[in-house]
Order: sequence, then C-alpha cells, then structure tokens
Amino acid sequence: MISSTLSAFADRISIPARRRSGPMTFNANRIKIELLAGLTVALALVPEAVAFAFVAGVEPLVGLYAAFIVGLITAVIGGRPGMISGATGALAVVMVALVAVHGVEYLFATVVLMGILQILAGVFRLGKFIRLVPHPVMLGFVNGLAIVIGLAQLTQFQTSPAPPTDHPGPFNMLNGTWMEGPQLLVMLGLVALTMLLIWVTPKITKAIPAPLAGIGIVAAIVIGFGIDVPSVGDMSSIAGGLPQFHIPMVPLNLETFEIIVPYAVILAAIGLIESLLTLNLVGEIKEERGGASQECVAQGVANTVTGFFGGMGGCAMIGQSMINVKSGGRTRLSGISAALFLLAFILFASPVIEVIPLAALVGVMFMVVIGTFAWQSFKIMTRIPKLDAAVIVLVTVVTVWHDLAVAVVVGVIVSALAYAWNASRRIDAHTKTEGDTKIYMLEGPLFFGSADGFSELFTVADDPDTVIVDFANSRVVDQSALQAIEAIAAKYEAAGKQLQLRHLTHDCHQLLNKAGQLIVDSDDDPDYELAVDYNVRLGRLGSGH
Repeated sequence: MISSTLSAFADRISIPARRRSGPMTFNANRIKIELLAGLTVALALVPEAVAFAFVAGVEPLVGLYAAFIVGLITAVIGGRPGMISGATGALAVVMVALVAVHGVEYLFATVVLMGILQILAGVFRLGKFIRLVPHPVMLGFVNGLAIVIGLAQLTQFQTSPAPPTDHPGPFNMLNGTWMEGPQLLVMLGLVALTMLLIWVTPKITKAIPAPLAGIGIVAAIVIGFGIDVPSVGDMSSIAGGLPQFHIPMVPLNLETFEIIVPYAVILAAIGLIESLLTLNLVGEIKEERGGASQECVAQGVANTVTGFFGGMGGCAMIGQSMINVKSGGRTRLSGISAALFLLAFILFASPVIEVIPLAALVGVMFMVVIGTFAWQSFKIMTRIPKLDAAVIVLVTVVTVWHDLAVAVVVGVIVSALAYAWNASRRIDAHTKTEGDTKIYMLEGPLFFGSADGFSELFTVADDPDTVIVDFANSRVVDQSALQAIEAIAAKYEAAGKQLQLRHLTHDCHQLLNKAGQLIVDSDDDPDYELAVDYNVRLGRLGSGH
C-alpha cells in the first residue's frame, strides 16, 4: 500500500522510484544537482527554524543553530543519505512548557540528555522496533504530518501571531489576526504563482530544481515591482555568528535531573519516531533498507552536540526531506550543503535572504504537502478491512490534534489489539477417530487471546479413554497457552483418561509440568521458541516448573 503511494509520488516529482544498482557516480552534473538541492532546502529551512524557535519560546538563532548542527551531523553520519534533519514543530511544542517554567538553559541540558538517550537507543539497536509499525499507521502518519505542515504555513497569512499558550497545537496557532483585502489577494496570488512555477519548470528544464526556480522567479518579481508582502526578514533577523561552545548553566544536582529527565525521554522518543518513520519513507522512494540504528546514533550525537552549542535540538523533517528528494538530492552532499548554506546565510547573506518573500516559501511547502499526502489512501480505505481504515483515520487525527509519538503509539496498540482479536477467533480443531483413539488436529495460534476458545474445543466427558492433541498446524505462543495446555491435561487426568500431545516443541516440554510428561516426541517436531521469559524455568509456571 505505502510502496505504491510513494512510487506514485515519486512519479509525480519526476524521480525514479527504484534505486539504481551500484554506487552513484559523482560527476559535475551530479554535484551541481546535489548543491542546488541543498540550496533549495536551506532556503526553506530558514522560516521554519525561526517559526519553531518562536513556538518553543527561544531566540531565532537557537532554532537556526539547531537546524545547522543537527542537519550537518545527521547528513554526515545518518542512516539514510538524502534525509534532512533540523528543528521541528513536533519537538518545539514539548519544549515550550520547559522553557516557560525553567528557562532556556534547562532546555540546553535537556537536549544533551535527549541526545545521550538516543545514542543508547542506537547502541542497543532499539531502532529495529520501528518495523512493528503497521502500514495503516504509516499512511496515517504521512497524512497527519502533511496536514500539520499545511496548517503551519497558514500562519504566514496572519498580520499578528496567535497569543502565547502553553499548548500551541496546530489549530491554536491559527488564532492570530488574518490578512484582509488586497494584501491577502496578493499573498495568495504569489503562493499560487510559486506552485505553478514548481509544476511547470520540470516540463521545461531539469537543470534547476523546480522549488529553487519558483523561489527565485517570485522573489525577482516582488523585488523588481516593489510589491509589499511579508518577507523572511519580517519574522526576525537571521544574522549571527558561529555557534559557540556553551555548557548549560544549570545546577548539577538531583533536582535538575528530576526536571529534565521527563522532557528528555519524551523528546528522545518523539525525535526517534519521526526520524525512523521518515527514514522508512525515504527508503521506500530510494528502495534502500536498514540504517535504523545508525540513524538513532546520528540523531543522538547531533542533539548532544547541539545542546552544547546553544541549539534547541531537532530530528528528521519529512517536509524538507521531500523537498530534497524532489530537487534531485540523493547523496550526503545535498544534506551537508544545505547545512553549510544555512550557516552561510547566518554569517554572510542574511540581508539577501531576509528579502525573500514568505509567499514563495509557503508555495514550496504547499507543494510538499500535496506531494506528501497519501491521496491513494482514500481509494485504499475502500478496499482494506474497516479496522485498518479506521487506524489510518485515527493516526491522522491524533497526529494533527496531539502529536506524532502519541499517534503512532495509539495506532500500533489498536492494530495489535485488532490482530489479537482476529487471531483469537482462528483457533479450531478437526477431529478424527482411529480405533479407540480420538485425535484433535488443532488449527491456529494458541496464545492469551485464544486460550479460552482452545479449552472449549474439547468434550472431556464424551471422549474415549485415549485422546491425542496434535499441534502440527498450531503454534504455542506464550505462557497463557502453556497454562491452557496444563489445564486441559488436568481435566483428562481427573476423568481417568489418557492424553497425548504431539508436535510440541522441546521448550514447551521443558516449561510444562504435568502435560510435559504426555508429549510424544517426533522427528518432525517444530523447533521455534516461545515468546516467554525463560527465567520461568528457574521458578514455577502455574502449578508446575
């Protein structure tokens, strides 16, 4: 499902959905494409970094430094070339309460601890658990994030921002004063023109990335005709120096630790979830696999360094990553150049960048929204199980109303419960009689959800004196399954009847007590292992060892 969606997106932006075999050859044309893609990303990073800094309640340079440092380090050592990282709104909305109550120095200390936690997640290879995220959750994540990106752009149509709030969600940010009359019409016209240029440019030439062409032409029109519209400089000045090493000025005591740990854990989790999902999405487009643990370490190193250089921390950005891919960026050079261009803007080119109209950048981001949203999900939802369709909608809504981490967790839990419920109804048995022996041929997994159904399959009172339970087409999954086997064995023993168990694994034999003595060994016994704690072998399992 998601592969076809992303392949369709890749077709729309004129890039191959399949990865070419062999290493990419660097030549003058490839270097030009990578550098132009990086420049396009850097231009789009500026207003977002400034906006997210405002959301978090810190100075604009704190967001810009985070975009530069996180972007540079993850581009160099990250798990997927072509991904872009920087300051994000998903993290900013968590940071605002910490900054409001304790100040920016506690934020820097929290970002350092956040980075350390992410490094540990990479070292212990926790990133592999992202594979447990089902496709409906991925589709909901894509759609929800596209909506959030789109809503964030609407703030550029306001003449004054929304009042400060401790919970600046996407909709709360839209409570500002809106443009009216000719000013609004001009802004909308320039946004539409930018989007049109991005759509038309690839049909004319591919020498320049379409987003860069759109930004350049619209900026030239605005400056040449003296059109009065908001520019990057109207948000805040981006001029500054090199980020300086700075140890967070917080007391090194238990109280500080108690303050920053909860925020660090939440930020680390949100950052890794968003980064790993973006890694999967970019990987689908480029047909690349792996890199989850490496990306965890890269994000952790980047945030640890950022905390010591006055940055607000960050993670992977799906919007900017899609801009990079759309512009032709395929290697680490595009991400590195984006970070270096951003630094150059801060140090040398702020007067030039500050005159770029926000309408051009909004147009670029709206095209990202159109390309990111999984439009095929509307058709897909009519063909897949209703519960999967509900999960797509649920994750989308929670992503928009709350945050990404909660949405993904909710989606995974609902999907897991749905699977457990469906699997619990698949336990069944076919019976046959051989002489005076009745054989139960089990079908379906035996686990906590199907344990009751398993017990109801047997008619102990009516069965003959010899009964065989064959697990060849079943699988014993957990401790609840073992308990159910013990219970049915005890019932046949109490009735004075002989019970035999076939095709159970050796680990079942070791974990079962009474029923384990009834197992009939066979050469074709399965050899999988149960997903239970093997420490139970040292203690008791139910009534047995």
